[in-house]
Amino acid sequence: MRRVGTGEWRGWREATEEALYGSSGFYRGPEGPAGHFRTSVHASPLFAAAVARLLCRVDEALGRPAELAFVDMAAGRGELVTGVLAALPAEVASRARGYAVERADRPAVLDHRIEWLTRPPKGVTGLLFANEWLDNVPVEVAEVDATGVPRLVLVRDDDGAERLGEPVAGAEAQWLRRWWPLACEEVPFPGAHSEEAPSGDVPSEEMPEEMPFEGARAEIGLPRDTAWAGAVASLDRGLAVAVDYAHFAAARRPFGTLTGFREGRETAPVPDGSCDITAHVALDACALPGGRVVTQRAALRALGVSGARPALSLAATDPSAYVRALAGAGEAAELTATGGLGDFGWLLQPVGIPNLMIDGLLADDSPADGLLVDVPDHEEQ
Repeated sequence: MRRVGTGEWRGWREATEEALYGSSGFYRGPEGPAGHFRTSVHASPLFAAAVARLLCRVDEALGRPAELAFVDMAAGRGELVTGVLAALPAEVASRARGYAVERADRPAVLDHRIEWLTRPPKGVTGLLFANEWLDNVPVEVAEVDATGVPRLVLVRDDDGAERLGEPVAGAEAQWLRRWWPLACEEVPFPGAHSEEAPSGDVPSEEMPEEMPFEGARAEIGLPRDTAWAGAVASLDRGLAVAVDYAHFAAARRPFGTLTGFREGRETAPVPDGSCDITAHVALDACALPGGRVVTQRAALRALGVSGARPALSLAATDPSAYVRALAGAGEAAELTATGGLGDFGWLLQPVGIPNLMIDGLLADDSPADGLLVDVPDHEEQ
């Protein structure tokens, strides 16, 4: 779907908002996200089954409430919430209530028992699950100019051409300084982003400023932090989980991550409604006190998803079962693959309960499995 561009210069946040969610926006199309890219939800029903097991763990931690909510953020066409509810044990399913949160219109074929909303329901108890939602929350883009000043990037909606606008200021500038300093990697701040960082009253000559370099870019994730905090606040008790492409303060990309996708292929991010526009998520900035981040690989392994091949002996005793197990192992391998879906970050945010998954996830993770972040309280950072 392509809307008619106006040729207007706007910040990336406003332009993306219109391109994705406007009346002729990308996500208003009848095909939904599945028509353009493959998420974990579309890759295998094993993903929904694993999330259903997580919901059961949350149910136990909550003391089996009379009503157990499953909130599917950025629900697409309701594929995940449908799969999760179908995979629940009968006793849990009898108490479960499904919510699909999505800006697009409700699909005609969706189970009538699933409530379709544009915002998460308030005061519910259960599991809020946001699979690839935050990467589509529009953000501003900043770029360092020739004088070393970070400026907002303006984009023309009909062709994606860019130019620099006003200097980044206010809360957005504060976010950049805290979470994504636009500094030259060749002239690092001594001890920056490490336990050896200087502290206390150190003379300024011993603390040289980080040196921005022209062309360095960052996505200002403040709207995502706010959106995530609002989603978490909708829970009365339970667990909120955000699953997404992620990066962290120690390893931000020097030129940002903004890109587009159309029909399964990466493309230039032109905000004309013809493609998805996405950028990786600073999950460490989004995390609230008590939040933890692990890899999808570790999370799914803790929830019983393994890419291990079945024993060859099964082929001799039960060939049909062997073929089914082999297909399942292939799907599990895709969900947990290094360099692919397995590298996604899972931000686990408990609300009013202990973080019931963390110990199990830590037991299954290892340095080879990638990121594992214990996020301190923002007030302490």
